[in-house]
Amino acid sequence: MSSEPITTSTSNISCYEGITDIHALREEIRKVLTRGIPQDELPPKPVVERDPSVPHAPTKNIDLILTKDEQKLAIKNALRYFPKKFHKELAEEFIHELKTYGHVYMYRFRPTTFDIRAYTLEDYPAKSKHAASIMFMIFNNLDKKVAQYPHELVTYGGNGSVFSNWGQFLLVMKYLSEMTDEQTLVMYSGHPLGLFPSNPWSPRVVITNGLTVPNYSTRDDYEKMYAMGNTIYGQMTAGSYCYIGSQGIVHGTTLVILNAGRKYLGLEDLSGKVFVTSGLGGMSGAQPKAGVISGCISVVAEINPSALNKRLEQGWLAESAGSDVEKCVERIKQARKNKEVVSIGYLGNVVDLWERLAEEDELLVELGSDQTSLHNPFAGGYYPVGKTFEEANQIMKDNPQLFKELVQQSLVRQVSAINKLTKKGMKFWDYGNCFLYEARNAGADIVKEGGDFKYPSYVQDIMGNIFALGFGPFRYICTSNDPKDLETADKIATQVIEELRKTSPPKSTQQYDDNYRWIVQAAEHKLVVGSQARILYSDIEGRMKISLEFNKAIREGRIKGQIVLSRDHHDVSGADSPFRETSDMYDGSNKTADMSVHTFVGNAIRGTTYCALHNGGGVGFGLAINCGFGLVLDGTEEADEKVKGIMLWDVSNGITRRSWSGNENAYEAIERAMELHPNLKVTLPEKCDFDFDI
Repeated sequence: MSSEPITTSTSNISCYEGITDIHALREEIRKVLTRGIPQDELPPKPVVERDPSVPHAPTKNIDLILTKDEQKLAIKNALRYFPKKFHKELAEEFIHELKTYGHVYMYRFRPTTFDIRAYTLEDYPAKSKHAASIMFMIFNNLDKKVAQYPHELVTYGGNGSVFSNWGQFLLVMKYLSEMTDEQTLVMYSGHPLGLFPSNPWSPRVVITNGLTVPNYSTRDDYEKMYAMGNTIYGQMTAGSYCYIGSQGIVHGTTLVILNAGRKYLGLEDLSGKVFVTSGLGGMSGAQPKAGVISGCISVVAEINPSALNKRLEQGWLAESAGSDVEKCVERIKQARKNKEVVSIGYLGNVVDLWERLAEEDELLVELGSDQTSLHNPFAGGYYPVGKTFEEANQIMKDNPQLFKELVQQSLVRQVSAINKLTKKGMKFWDYGNCFLYEARNAGADIVKEGGDFKYPSYVQDIMGNIFALGFGPFRYICTSNDPKDLETADKIATQVIEELRKTSPPKSTQQYDDNYRWIVQAAEHKLVVGSQARILYSDIEGRMKISLEFNKAIREGRIKGQIVLSRDHHDVSGADSPFRETSDMYDGSNKTADMSVHTFVGNAIRGTTYCALHNGGGVGFGLAINCGFGLVLDGTEEADEKVKGIMLWDVSNGITRRSWSGNENAYEAIERAMELHPNLKVTLPEKCDFDFDI
């Protein structure tokens, strides 16, 4: 890659904020990333292992996770990355980390001479521009403004990791800097297996995260394997290098709230209506912004002061009611009376808020959900009522069994309060975070007679029919990091949507209308954190035509840099998850995982730049299989061909599966897709309408 000065103006590129010498920055990045694992001398040991200026992952008591022999093995596993001459010194250091924090993060090897954030492709030392784009995406995932626990390499969800340790980060960067377009980097759950010969049409990186033999896929199995350095929990877009900050979920949450208003309240205008939920950490931090965009009053509880303050500073949360629940309730009443469109944070446990709202004679909340990280309930994903954030973290480390009991008691109380409110008329749904599953495990009154949950998953009631039409979270990331490129891309997307909605089927028109408004208003809502990226929901035709127009704009110079196309794994074809993405499949296939595996393989053979297959996702280890991809647009005709193949396959696979399970929207959508694409021929179901006895 050229090391010439950047040819476009950098004055409006925020990634260079505070940097006076771009060339010196570029040289330092080159030196660190091309060196990889130090071979001659170790970098200085940090004076303070955990920088107090950023949030950190909860500590764990390793003696309750690994035996002494397993702890020894964990240290040996970590030392494998380094020359033997360093083993004695590093062993002592890694033992300290394992005993103190419950994991070997290799803090000594975290780069500190420059900030980790998405710069521009010219700043990454790579022979392959596609490899440089992957470096860009990884750096964005670990940006301290984007990631939940950046120094522990956790992007979101409490344990959604990019890598297991900083040694892996350095080795991956070295491989990417050396890679040609005839090599593929193979990633085993954070571990770079190596560069293998391939061809230009092959993926540059193939990623698997958390994959296990099915019998060894419990939460305890994960904790043990993670502590030993053998796996990571990639969540969805953390381990696939596709996270774009809370914007990645804000649009989906906006659509859920809007459609919940339509379905449950019969309203298009949600002014004066209250949506109560919890979580302001990683992806859950999107909720207050989504509430405002939807036009309602959103009230979000958060136990962690730094998480709440971060959202206030970013402008994603409008105001805080502090830690006084009475003050919060009074503020809700005032906002209802004035029909304000506002987001209100409550610094406290959501159980206290739900119980206080349930005491009111008047129903103060029409819509409710929860976005705590209940896929990880006993390791920082959910905090028990009656304990401060600091007290709970200490109990979590010193007495995990007590912590578990307190969490489950809190879930019982939370459900009890929610039940009281739903009897008064509130509508509640599970946001795919394993709330219903963990509440049932805790013994809460969450199950109806007959065994079904009292409340639906949001996929069952709302998003499932949107997915069935082929609409899902499509993303584009401008690697120039120039806001002007994103502005141009947004204009292209609106023009394509405008044309498509003229001829779209009636069921798709509302989706196009919602997404048109979203894109038109996106800049106004200041959604960008980190890389210059955007998300919108689109179907086969929309994704394909928008992508082709982007590639044309790059070819013609209207967009100055490459664009990385991606999507959330939470998509039409991206995830098999009986408590979320496939919860609305009633033919008994909701627990099978063929769809996501085939999506992953199909995208790889159609030329995607990188692809990932994960165990877990938002619902927890062993409860889902999901996949994602990144496709670089560079203006070439080859990129056009890849777009046509990948966008058709990536969406039609899921529509076909949903059609086969009995969804009418999907049946209609795949029939239309076959009309538009004559080479597409799928098996359609003959619905059985008659009843019979066995």
